[in-house]
Amino acid sequence: MRHKKLLMITGALLLLALLVKWYSASASRVEGGYSNGFYPPFARFFRGIFGWLPFSFGDILYGLLVLFVIWRLVRGVIRLFRKRVSWKAFGLGCLKMLAIILAVYIYFNISWGINYNRKGIADQLNLQMQQYSNADLQNLNGMLVEKVNAAKASLVNSNAVYPTSKALFARVRSAYAKLDSIYPFLQYHTVSLKPSMWGWLGNYTGFTGYYNPFTGEAQVNTTVPKFLQPYICCHEVGHQLGYAKEMEANFVGYLAAAASDDTLFHYSVYLDLFFYSNRNLYSLDSVAARSYSKQLSPAVKADIAEWKAFARRHKNPIEPVIRWIYGKYLQSNQQPQGVLAYDEVTSFLIAYYKKFGKI
Repeated sequence: MRHKKLLMITGALLLLALLVKWYSASASRVEGGYSNGFYPPFARFFRGIFGWLPFSFGDILYGLLVLFVIWRLVRGVIRLFRKRVSWKAFGLGCLKMLAIILAVYIYFNISWGINYNRKGIADQLNLQMQQYSNADLQNLNGMLVEKVNAAKASLVNSNAVYPTSKALFARVRSAYAKLDSIYPFLQYHTVSLKPSMWGWLGNYTGFTGYYNPFTGEAQVNTTVPKFLQPYICCHEVGHQLGYAKEMEANFVGYLAAAASDDTLFHYSVYLDLFFYSNRNLYSLDSVAARSYSKQLSPAVKADIAEWKAFARRHKNPIEPVIRWIYGKYLQSNQQPQGVLAYDEVTSFLIAYYKKFGKI
C-alpha cells in the first residue's frame, strides 16, 4: 500500500514536471505570463518573509541539507555492508529519491527557474543583438579603459573608503531606485541582500555571490576584495528581479551600477566589464587586447594584482571540478557557453552602445 501511494505521488510529480517543461517551451508565454505576471509578486512575497532576517536563512538551509545528505549516505552505506537492505527497500528508496528530485525541480522552476526561458532584457530594451566584430570590441575596450581609469582616479583623489556590508547593500538599493526611474520594469522593492555565511568556502569553490531561489535571498561573498563587491551585489539583485541567465544578470547589474551616482559602483562595474570585453578581444586579437590592458593606470593595476593574489591564495584542485559542474548546469539552462556565459554581457554592451550611444 505504501509503495503504491508513493508510486502515485511520483507519477503526479512527473506529470507536473512535464507540464512545467511544456510551459517553458514558449519564450513569449514565459515573458508575459510568468516573468512579468506571476514571478514579481511571488518573489517579493518570499523576500518579505526572509529579507528582514539579519542572517541568510538560505545559507542555513543549504548547510543543513548537506549534513542531511551526508548522514543519509553514511547510513545507507552502513546498512548496505551489513546486508540490511532488501531489493524491495532499495526500490522504494530509489522511488523516494526520484520523487524528491521531481519536487525540487518543480519548485525550483516555479519559484524562479522558468525565467531561464524568457525573452529577457534585450527584448525589453529592443536591443539589436548581433555578432560583434573586432572593431566593436576594440571600441568597447577603449571606452572601458577610460571609464575605469577615470573612476579610480576620482576615488584616489577623494580618499574614498569602501562601506560596510550593511551600508553597501543600502547603496545598492539606492542604485536600483535610480534605475527604476529610468526603467520602471526594473524596480526593486522588498530588499533581501545579505553576506553569505559560506564566503570562506566560496573562495575555494569560485563563487562571489549567489541567488537562492528557495528563499528569495541574494547572498554576497563579502570576503572578496572590496572593489568587486558593488557590482557583485548589483548582479545578484538582477537575478532577484527575474533575470536568470548570467549575461543578463550582468547586464542588469551594469545598468544599476552605471545609473548610480556612486563612483565606487562605477569603478566596480567598469573594471569587471573591462575584463569580460578584454577576454573576448583576446580570443580574436591578443595583441590589441594586451595593448588596452597596458593602458590601465598603475592604481588600477595594483587592484588587479590584489585580485590575482587573492585568487592564488585560494587556488585548489576542487575549484575546476566545481566550475565544470556549474558549467554543465548553465548549459542545461539555455546557456550553451557554460561558465563563459558571463562574458556574453559584452554583446549586450555593444548593442546598448549602438542604440543609445553610451555605456
